[in-house]
Amino acid sequence: MKKSSYKSYIETLNKISKAITSELYLEDVLKLIVTLTANVMEAKICSLWLLDEKSQRLRIRATQSMSEEYLKERNLKVGEGIVGLVAKEKKPIVILDVSRDPRYKEKKLATKEGLVSMLSVPMMVKKRVVGVINCYTTAHYKFTKSDIELLSTVANQAAVAIENTELLVKTKVIQEELDARKSIERAKGILMKTQNLTEEDAYNQIRKYSMDNRRSMKEVSEAIILSEDLKKKSGHNIRLDTGRIL
Repeated sequence: MKKSSYKSYIETLNKISKAITSELYLEDVLKLIVTLTANVMEAKICSLWLLDEKSQRLRIRATQSMSEEYLKERNLKVGEGIVGLVAKEKKPIVILDVSRDPRYKEKKLATKEGLVSMLSVPMMVKKRVVGVINCYTTAHYKFTKSDIELLSTVANQAAVAIENTELLVKTKVIQEELDARKSIERAKGILMKTQNLTEEDAYNQIRKYSMDNRRSMKEVSEAIILSEDLKKKSGHNIRLDTGRIL
């Protein structure tokens, strides 16, 4: 692997930064990150593994490799293999020859793919590990301090992209939950007023409509609100028929 210029490093980091702040889907961002990283480091394979915090397992999520064998679904426990050790110890690991390192678990695959030297770094958000990025060469290569710093910077940028995506998802879920509660509260008020029900009875009626029609309580509530709005606009009494409205 030849040394890339400082200018190439900066250009790569700039492209990754732009990708992170773009509207690309996370899978596309991760694929772009490994492709750009492999190019700038002139690596045979660059792979990105994400940590599932619940199961404490790492799964490969992106690589620029086209090898069917390498693209197979694989996962490792935290502490298992080089990837697992990097996630556990939260620091980079450099291997001159993966075929001779007892910690490396996939020697047959490495031999088949012609992988020799390896650099593996953690993807960190503050002090939390979210994944690991690996780079492999096809000949013995002693990764330099600059190589480690570059890949660590890329890894942390990737971690930011993942963190931002998770926050967006959480925010969307929270907003949807708030919207649902608002609809349910308004629908309860309508039923309490039009049918002289208690708050509990109104809620139970919405829940029953929901179960009978196999719809969410938000959808049922919106149907009740729609029925009430139509009644006000027409000036006539409209009987609620959730089956037809939904």
